[in-house]
Amino acid sequence: MAGISSTEVTKRIYLDYNASTPLDLEVLQEMLPFFEQPYGNPSSSHWAAASLKETIEHARSRIAAAIGAKSSEVIFTSGGTEANNHALKGVYFASNQPRRHIITTTIEHPAILNPCAFLETLGAEVTYVPVDHWGRVSPADIERAIREDTILISVMHANSEVGTIQPIEEVASIAKRYGILMHTDAAQSFGKIPVNVDALGVDLLSIAGHKLYAPKGIGALYVREGTALAPFVHGAGHESGRRAGTENVPYIVGLGKAAALAAQKVGSREIRNLREALKEGLKEAFGDRVRFNGDPGNHLPNTLNVSFLGLSGQEILGRFPEIAASTGSACHSGSTTLSPVLRAMGLSDYEGLGAIRFSLGRYTTTKEVETVISLFQDRL
Repeated sequence: MAGISSTEVTKRIYLDYNASTPLDLEVLQEMLPFFEQPYGNPSSSHWAAASLKETIEHARSRIAAAIGAKSSEVIFTSGGTEANNHALKGVYFASNQPRRHIITTTIEHPAILNPCAFLETLGAEVTYVPVDHWGRVSPADIERAIREDTILISVMHANSEVGTIQPIEEVASIAKRYGILMHTDAAQSFGKIPVNVDALGVDLLSIAGHKLYAPKGIGALYVREGTALAPFVHGAGHESGRRAGTENVPYIVGLGKAAALAAQKVGSREIRNLREALKEGLKEAFGDRVRFNGDPGNHLPNTLNVSFLGLSGQEILGRFPEIAASTGSACHSGSTTLSPVLRAMGLSDYEGLGAIRFSLGRYTTTKEVETVISLFQDRL
């Protein structure tokens, strides 16, 4: 690979697609008319709201088609966090059991862990199942955690930090055998790998628009037909009484278009090939001074988590102001702490504090990958 002098670099490079994606131009173009006309309340029947109900249902059908669901099983939310909260709290409050037990993992997003902690203050009991050194949970460990009062199992489809894909099909099969509801947070997986609710076997599935080249502030929750779920937001009877609030039509349109585009593009090897090029370039440049975190054979095609051994991720990225990426550590009051995900995987401070997550996306180029490799060679 030809080297590129750091003096040639004039543009910024975005490699933080797992944090948020740019808005796809096709998505924006489909949204724009709905910021002007029609501008009425979709619940109204007059001319200013004409066709808005049909517009919302068209977007709902696009999302349902992309995940293999029925349109009636899709609820629009304000994003992945609300979808996760609705799944956990909705199942909890809909259950009539005197004792309610939930199973999740130690590497879930805070949008799962914090609602679980909240439910614990109300009397729920939560088991946090550990993962192995690849960041993968064992279905056998999930099964061993099941109790008579278990009402829900929630395991993310793919981890945002290291990209490890979880064995959702196996876990869901276990849940079904015991008559327990199964939820998965698919915010990171939808659009990157195939996501089909029947193939996965889940009862609830969360989607976040801004991970999918749609706007921030829109998401969806899949709820399998027949699943008892209490409303998360109370008010009027929107979303068939399941989620109150006047519908955000432009953003719903955007999510529908983004889902349709994702269904067309999923499975493309272009991003995977760029990720592998970045991995090989860093391996060649740094040898045994780096280690790669996550399951090497079962990971998101766009995610590369690299530990620069003995270094600080915060300090590393400080040398590369033109590169947007994430670290495996966080700085609080002047001290650096290891990411809870990497800690749960058993990494030491020496191994994990220098972790950088590169997450590639639809607009990442070969030139950008080559530039990153060259810059890291020059400055580390």
